[in-house]
Amino acid sequence: MMVIEYVRYKIPADQADQFVAAYAAAGNALRRSSHCQGFELSRCVEEPTSFILRIEWDSVDGHMNGFRKSREFREFFASVRPFVGNLEEMRHYEAAPK
Repeated sequence: MMVIEYVRYKIPADQADQFVAAYAAAGNALRRSSHCQGFELSRCVEEPTSFILRIEWDSVDGHMNGFRKSREFREFFASVRPFVGNLEEMRHYEAAPK
């Protein structure tokens, strides 16, 4: 069952360009992962220091035990490590029925 991971960040304005560039690089690792089905980084219009990363995973297990134990994760984490302290939330969600 597909799950969606939402990761919320608060990034100081003077670091926003570096943050976006870090996720551009990290995206290469996500695209290579067999567990990642898609992702998107968005910046808040009303509060430009707020960002949300949305990642579609094949399952929670695929994310936590597949991706997190892979070479792709090590590459991903190396790109985004400077911003881990700016995390506000990181959780998995299931889409509600329509």
